[in-house]
Amino acid sequence: MLHTPLQNALDSSGLTLPLRLSDYRGATVPVAFADPQAETSALLGGCAIYDLGFRTRISITGGDRTRWLNGMVTNNIRDLAAGDGVYAFLLNPQGRILGDLEAFNLGESLIVETDRSQAEKILSTFDHFIIMDDVEVVDLGDQMTAVGVSGPKARETLRAAGVEFPEMRPLQFHTVTCDCECGCLECTVVRGGDMLHETFEIWLAPAHVKPLWEALLKAGATPVGSEALQTRRILAGIPLYGVDIRERDLPQETEQMRALNFNKGCYIGQEIVERIRSRGAVHRTFTGFVSEGAAQVSPGTKIVADGKEVGEITSVAALPGGERIIALGYVRREAGMPGREVMLGENKAVLTALPMNLATIQSEAVEAR
Repeated sequence: MLHTPLQNALDSSGLTLPLRLSDYRGATVPVAFADPQAETSALLGGCAIYDLGFRTRISITGGDRTRWLNGMVTNNIRDLAAGDGVYAFLLNPQGRILGDLEAFNLGESLIVETDRSQAEKILSTFDHFIIMDDVEVVDLGDQMTAVGVSGPKARETLRAAGVEFPEMRPLQFHTVTCDCECGCLECTVVRGGDMLHETFEIWLAPAHVKPLWEALLKAGATPVGSEALQTRRILAGIPLYGVDIRERDLPQETEQMRALNFNKGCYIGQEIVERIRSRGAVHRTFTGFVSEGAAQVSPGTKIVADGKEVGEITSVAALPGGERIIALGYVRREAGMPGREVMLGENKAVLTALPMNLATIQSEAVEAR
């Protein structure tokens, strides 16, 4: 499994080392630097930084790049302004999800960002569908890496570290000149796409990732690992491909309508997506769950309502304090109303809308005592 540029730098320096490492989304990254629950608190209430070396970027150039990629993915690339990005699915002709990605318009090129665990499949699918098109696809995995910065204090911490940038919409980006001590002449700051609170990605050359990490630590950021990122992802209601989204799933089942555009023209799998829309609904829906957590809940745990199996859990995490479990999963649409009580194995649980409201979850826990 790939070691990221940041992990290699941590291994060879006196920087704060993680407690343990694990394979995560196609790369070896820290599971935690200290206490995962304290790291989750930093993500939700302060400023956390984390290794995004498990993400990779693919450059698409050539005169046909916009038309070609627009015909490959579910969102609108044709009308994407320079400096903006969109989230999208890559489908097979039967409308099943082959992968998810974010696509950005750099003006003279397009950049596709995805997890390293998906890169090989996406690259091979792209290659298969370049026929007579003026399109060149290049994997930038060795040329670029990224650091994530998240939390209510993310913007002020970045500025304290010397990374200045204007206001941005979700998935908008700016190339900026850094004033920090990382040594790069410029880097790219990308605003994250979820709505839990502000998140940013800093794209830069691998040689500069260690100095940037040091500058952010000096500015007061807390390093966090994949365990805390998992908890935040579940709270935000963001499905992970290969875990919450599988190749057998249909786009509308995932509730990620932000990935779909119904006015963009033809693309692979469009007929199935349109057929689902015209019929009004799918049989399953993706939603959140909150449980007291007295018994073990894990991916694959069956969801039971009124004595009948109505779905399955796909992701699970414990909230800080360990008193409550949060989860994501699929449930039959007729059983998927927020507030409904269900059983997750031996645990009672309540369906909750996404993203989850942590303050509400915590206040309900206090009232239940």
